[in-house]
Amino acid sequence: MQLIPDFVFSFFMSSALSYGGFMVEDYFDKGMSWVKFPVKRLLLTLFIYLFYSFVVSYILSVIGRLFFDPEATFKTIDWVAMTEYTILPVGIALVLISVFIARSWLYEWRNAAIEAEQLRTEKLAGQYQSLKNQLNPHFLFNSLNVLTNLVYENADKSASFIQQLSKIYRYVLDVQQEELVSLADEIGFAQNYLRLQKIRFEDNLIFDIKTEKIDHFYLPPLSLQLLLENAIKHNIASMEQPLTIKIYQKEDILVVSNNFQPKNPKDIESNGIGLENIRRRYELMSDKNPVIIKTDTEFSVKLPLLTLDK
Repeated sequence: MQLIPDFVFSFFMSSALSYGGFMVEDYFDKGMSWVKFPVKRLLLTLFIYLFYSFVVSYILSVIGRLFFDPEATFKTIDWVAMTEYTILPVGIALVLISVFIARSWLYEWRNAAIEAEQLRTEKLAGQYQSLKNQLNPHFLFNSLNVLTNLVYENADKSASFIQQLSKIYRYVLDVQQEELVSLADEIGFAQNYLRLQKIRFEDNLIFDIKTEKIDHFYLPPLSLQLLLENAIKHNIASMEQPLTIKIYQKEDILVVSNNFQPKNPKDIESNGIGLENIRRRYELMSDKNPVIIKTDTEFSVKLPLLTLDK
């Protein structure tokens, strides 16, 4: 018959210890973070729970003795000796609280990691959107500057320029919310953009585009526009010194190059967007970076071609 009392005693003891563990962890979860106060929380959790376990196991041991031992009374119980019955429950409590602590710490660490990643993602998305927002007004402003000059030089040219510009600007509007665009779309845009500039420069500008395996490759939107615009803005394009721009692919690298014949810096109005904008967008989107190569005769930029898995 002793088995039933032992079972009942063990049931109440384990229930009390488990309940206490949940309550202690729940209390500290609401008021003390593992991330901010790891040592303080660990010490307080251990002290409070082990103290709770000692008191509860002592009380339950006394109650069990009184209920299941007919000879036991408050006068005959050896109160000091009863502390021996708390050794095993406190040892079990130490194991339980270790499990509770590990569970609570891992849960809070996971939540903190998820929150940090969400904040990082939101920050990067905001930075990337800010960089993209530079492109739309930048492109329009420079195009209108060119158009202003053409209106005074040649009305027919300016009309053709406006028609071509409307097609190109549609692409700019379409991609302004995209993080990446296909290489095929960017190449198509580059061809239209250079045709637009041919209206302005005629034979003073020569361009050549050669690509091969363009499927599954992507670029930050308007990367080519920024490079082409920089080439035209910073270099002389004349009958005596035609500006030659080449775009070609080397496996997962797209090279944009031009013959280097720089203008006088005083003759250039620059807002400094160009290469820095591209570099920062690559920095936010992948671990790859553009490579700039400048020699006495050539200026080239190597753009890493990205895939959807970056």
